[in-house]
Amino acid sequence: MARENATQKKYVSTKTYNQGFPVAYRQWRADSHCNIIHGYALSFHFEFESDDLDVRNWVMDFGGLKPLKQLLEDWFDHTMLLALDDPNYDDIKKLGELGLAKITEVEKTGCEGIADYLYEYINTIFLKDYGEQDRIWCCKVEVRETDSNMSYRQGHREDGDFDF
Repeated sequence: MARENATQKKYVSTKTYNQGFPVAYRQWRADSHCNIIHGYALSFHFEFESDDLDVRNWVMDFGGLKPLKQLLEDWFDHTMLLALDDPNYDDIKKLGELGLAKITEVEKTGCEGIADYLYEYINTIFLKDYGEQDRIWCCKVEVRETDSNMSYRQGHREDGDFDF
């Protein structure tokens, strides 16, 4: 029997990390107080989809996500995010060089940019290294600044977002 929506998979499993990632950043393009360095305790939510379960009847082995959690801690725990195109890039980078801040350089600051980066990273690098790129797809990455502010990146393998 054909599914009505060919991109929807049979199985989805989720993993959430709540408010364990304190970061500071600024939206230098904003015409508001958001253009000043400020902080959040980020939360992350990931959804993994598959048509098939593994030999343990799982979509994703949550224990297998420990390397992902370690990367999140490396990139986003007590970190200042620095946009590559920030006009004050050199000044902010200097804080890291002086040992006053742990700097993580990103293409875009904010939930949207972080979600997009993680979506691409998980689907093109992490799942490949994990050995499950053919069976599992990360179909949603949600990044939450607060209980009321979040953005997400969503897609399916069939969308053809990446060339493998």
